[in-house]
Amino acid sequence: MEEAVADCVAALGAVTDRDWTGVRAGRLEWSCRKTAAHIASDLIAYAGQLAGRARNAYVPFEITLEGSEDGLDAADNAGTLQVITTTGALLAAAVRTTPRAVRAFHPYPFRHANREGFAAMGVAGVLLHTHDIAEGMGIGYEPPAELASFVLTRIFPRVQPGPTPWRTLLWATGRGDLPGREPVTGWRWSNNPVLRSERLALEGVTPATAADLSLAGDGGHEWVGGAAADGTREGAGIMVRQYEEGVFHPEWGMYVLVRRDDDRAVGAMGFHGVPDGDGRVEIGYDLVVGARGHGYATEALRTLSRWALEQDGVRTVAAVVGQENVPSQKVVTRAGFTEVSRQEGQISYELRG
Repeated sequence: MEEAVADCVAALGAVTDRDWTGVRAGRLEWSCRKTAAHIASDLIAYAGQLAGRARNAYVPFEITLEGSEDGLDAADNAGTLQVITTTGALLAAAVRTTPRAVRAFHPYPFRHANREGFAAMGVAGVLLHTHDIAEGMGIGYEPPAELASFVLTRIFPRVQPGPTPWRTLLWATGRGDLPGREPVTGWRWSNNPVLRSERLALEGVTPATAADLSLAGDGGHEWVGGAAADGTREGAGIMVRQYEEGVFHPEWGMYVLVRRDDDRAVGAMGFHGVPDGDGRVEIGYDLVVGARGHGYATEALRTLSRWALEQDGVRTVAAVVGQENVPSQKVVTRAGFTEVSRQEGQISYELRG
């Protein structure tokens, strides 16, 4: 967050002596001055959501630059950048001090976001609106690639990587073109989904989390036993490939199973892909050894299967279990699945809506 704001201030600080009020910000309808005020407004709003643990709506306050009711004729341009620096620092502090499991209200698409999601939204707002202002001012601007990548891999999971992260982010938000891709005329970012059962939070995995897990990282979680299971890492690798191919859908991907009482991960569960043309979707799961025997897999499978069958067009949730894997067979049967076939050492189960 601090790096994005510092980059913004460095770029726009070179043109503080020019008129921002009478110049349109790139492709926006706003002036450069209003767009700069909007950056600060977004940053303090996100900080407020996290600090206030907002649950069902935005915290009812707004920021106004000193000296004017609408904030557009108040502080000079340099003062506006100082406000952006200050509000950026407040969001960064809120992100650092908010516990990992906390989620606060944001309307799209699942009505909540965690600290990483708010950080990504804040960075996105800074980068994109700095670009808009720079375009209006007729100056060049390109942020560090890692900042654009941070945004893409957290809140743009369906956007296939392009030639560079920055060009990809500009295309994904209707601000640029990419060879072989249609122009974007409407867009929204997407925070990760979370489902809750009695003891668990099923946290949707972002492309960034999947990449870390696939490379033997912890994915931002504290795992029972110290590390994710091999099956989880393999599933994460599949997700990374889906993201790179542009076919990743966050709600039909992997979910990390996190105990709500101590915020420790016990395993992962997820879909092999989106439902097929017959409304069938396959599910798989994996628990770390130290978390087995407590009913977590059954609880999570009931929760995720029920959610899937509530989605439009989904008729069947399927699971395939090895004939030697008796514990897993018990999990699916306890979750209400019925055996439908056996072949080549595998048992196929289905749960129908």
